[in-house]
Formats: sequence, structure tokens, C-alpha cells
Amino acid sequence: MTHSRTTGAALRKAIALVLLAAGLAGCGAVDALVDGFKHAKAVETDLAQTAGVRPTVGFNWHNGRLTTVSVTFSKLLEDKPLRELAEAARAAVGREFKQRADNVVLSFSLGPTATTAAQAQ
Repeated sequence: MTHSRTTGAALRKAIALVLLAAGLAGCGAVDALVDGFKHAKAVETDLAQTAGVRPTVGFNWHNGRLTTVSVTFSKLLEDKPLRELAEAARAAVGREFKQRADNVVLSFSLGPTATTAAQAQ
């Protein structure tokens, strides 16, 4: 009896997943997500050529509108002026996502913070 219950539960979960996937595919959410990742990778490649360091690019869509794109470099880029890097990021986002983002966030990872002797104790 237990075997048929677990089989029935697994079957219901599988049917629910298929219905969910079909619903998402119908509204274009899956396509937007897959295309978004392709666009993000293209922005990473574009900025790696411009800056010499490959950033990590994240994005957020809301009702089909590109609301935020975050571009994070793994270190501070001291040989590139910030304004030039910002313009390159803005241009790459517009070119690769093929629409204007409401906000482009540019950031740099600084690594771990240094601790003092008082903090370590």
C-alpha cells in the first residue's frame, strides 16, 4: 500500500511540473530567462575585451522590462578611468540586451577586509 502512495505522489508531482513548465513556456518566461543569460554572457565577453578583466553580469526583468543589470568586477581596475568603464558597461548592456536598462550597477570586489589585532582577539 505504501508503494502505491509514493508512486501516486511522484506521478502528481511530475504532472504538476509538466503543467508548470508548459505554463511558463507559454508566457515566454523561460525564453526571457534563457535569452537573458545569453545576453549577460555577451556583456561579460564585451567588457572583458574592453577592460581586460571579465566581470560577472546579473540582470533583473519585470514584466518584460529590463530593470537592473549589475556588472561586478573581481578587483579594482586602476588602469581604467571609472567614467570610461561606466560608459563601456552602459553601451555593452544596451547593445547586447537590445534594450535600455532602467539601472546599470557597476561594482568592484575588494576582497576580504584586513583585521586588526584587537578584532582578532
